[in-house]
Amino acid sequence: MVKRPKTSEGKDDAALMTCLRRFVRAKGSAYLVDPNVTSIGVGRKNGDGEVSIVFTVREKVEVSALEGIGSKPLPEVIEADGVTVPTDVVQREYQPSYMIVENAQSSVLKTRLDPLVPGASVSHPTGTAGTLGAIVFDPATGDPCMLSNWHVLHGETGKIGDKIVQPGPFDDNNVAANSCGVLLRSHLGVAGDCAIARIQGRGFDRAVHRLGAVLTQMAEVALGDTVVKTGRTTETTHGKVRRTDVIVKIDFGAALGSKNIGCFEIGPDPEYPAEGDQISMGGDSGAVWIISEKDRATEIFAGLHFAGEGAGSSDDHALACYPLSIHSKLNFSLTPPQGLVVEEGTTSTKIASGYDADFLGVPAPMPELSLAYKRDAVNFGKAQTIPYTHFSVCQSAKRRLARFVAWNTDGAQKVQLGRTGFRLDDRIGAEFQLDDTIYANNRLDRGHIARRADVAWGTVEEARKANDDSFCFTNIAPQHESYNQSSRGGLWGKLEDLVLENADAQGIRISVLAGPVFADDDPRYRGALIPRSFWKLIAYRGMDEDLRAACFVLSQRDLLTDIESIDFDPFRLFQVSVPTLADRTGLGFDTYVPADITQNRARLSKAAAMLARDIAIESAEREITSQKDIAF
Repeated sequence: MVKRPKTSEGKDDAALMTCLRRFVRAKGSAYLVDPNVTSIGVGRKNGDGEVSIVFTVREKVEVSALEGIGSKPLPEVIEADGVTVPTDVVQREYQPSYMIVENAQSSVLKTRLDPLVPGASVSHPTGTAGTLGAIVFDPATGDPCMLSNWHVLHGETGKIGDKIVQPGPFDDNNVAANSCGVLLRSHLGVAGDCAIARIQGRGFDRAVHRLGAVLTQMAEVALGDTVVKTGRTTETTHGKVRRTDVIVKIDFGAALGSKNIGCFEIGPDPEYPAEGDQISMGGDSGAVWIISEKDRATEIFAGLHFAGEGAGSSDDHALACYPLSIHSKLNFSLTPPQGLVVEEGTTSTKIASGYDADFLGVPAPMPELSLAYKRDAVNFGKAQTIPYTHFSVCQSAKRRLARFVAWNTDGAQKVQLGRTGFRLDDRIGAEFQLDDTIYANNRLDRGHIARRADVAWGTVEEARKANDDSFCFTNIAPQHESYNQSSRGGLWGKLEDLVLENADAQGIRISVLAGPVFADDDPRYRGALIPRSFWKLIAYRGMDEDLRAACFVLSQRDLLTDIESIDFDPFRLFQVSVPTLADRTGLGFDTYVPADITQNRARLSKAAAMLARDIAIESAEREITSQKDIAF
């Protein structure tokens, strides 16, 4: 949550606001029993005076006339925590912003949209039309959801599980063709007027229409904060917070009657006047108010619009629920849960579960980390690995490179795709990742650890996401061009293919673990240590159903003599045992020791034994100079 200043005057005002907030929450509802009182909240006397308790009433009359309307005098001052505070009384009443009296000018927001965008018309099929406020996420499932009001998505006749339509029936009564999701959770009460519905059958774009804002934080608004929204009817309008900690009495119709709703109040921002002097109208219910800086929307969620001035009122204003209050009832996330792959603009969302240790049908786990390595790993939630589509990365915070990458490959489902751009993973801090600056004007390549061709499999959409994921700098390491480019005849990039072609493997699935060998004396270049060597463990399932493991180390030690020179000595490739690999990397590979192809000759199948007949496979380390030197 973003903590914003409570008032402009400083600490004294902050303390005053705290005690006034407690007063309203403890005693505010008692004042709303009076039929003439429509709300109580914290504002400024006469609009711009000292901080006060501000009451609103349906009719502002002389004290002598109060009895005639069934009302009683309101106090001129209140005492809160020993502090005496003045009050103010304003004539103002409210109604929910779903009361549509006419169809205003045509707008794209009132048409059927795919992808869905915040600001668009949406409703329960038995309703009229409100506004899709924001795209949020169900933290339990990762499902994308629409955030709006209870009276927009649920209403008097609705129930959880009902379908939701976009646009609302007022804008397009063909509800059978306009289904876009199902009602997931809702609430109507002091915490707010709010609901979320799971998106189904439509894509989505998280950016609010015309504002481009993607919400990532929640605000605790203060008096004078400037805000902006996009609603179905009035579209983009600007406002200024003029009362906070409000409890308002709203009439939701004969079936429900009046309900007390906690909220804050927004008035027009005179620097950015609204068309027709209306910052909200019927149909804007559910729009999100966003903290603004001048005319620009930030990424900070200020409130959920649900009501405005009553009919005939000349005092334009809006009411919005507090983000944290509705969050407590609906349990949503503004950003995708960790590991969620979000295909915006499509109908697809999928949890990127990362590396699958059971992919082969026999356990092939990721390496075990020592306590020191765990402390160095960039945490992702409670995990030390970061999930992507078909692979996972253990990122070293100190080295700003992957300590290892683990990935699964299904040769039967591979999809050929083009290259995309390299990028930082914005789910973790940029300070934990090496970026493009290290690769400029030299012979270093941005070398994929998990080859993009290995992870790009499955449906076209799934493969495309995996392909894009592989270009995150967390999966990239500085490798000399002679090492990295397969056109130069190196075996490193071909090892997985050789396993599939020549090994006595069952099926065409493999799992691979790989990464750099970190050493304290690695050469320093442009503020980073460049690994001299890289390792790879290829796991597959033999025809006897058992796990096989072949380990390799490739050195670019001689290549790094002068990174910016032209001529280089060749790199060297070795096949090593699992224990040797563990010693070199400091990682735990205990599961793979019995599967080690170089140390367990008795377990080789006939085909594999013939392939390795001239190789001293008991050796813990052998240099590979050609394909025939490799044992599988």
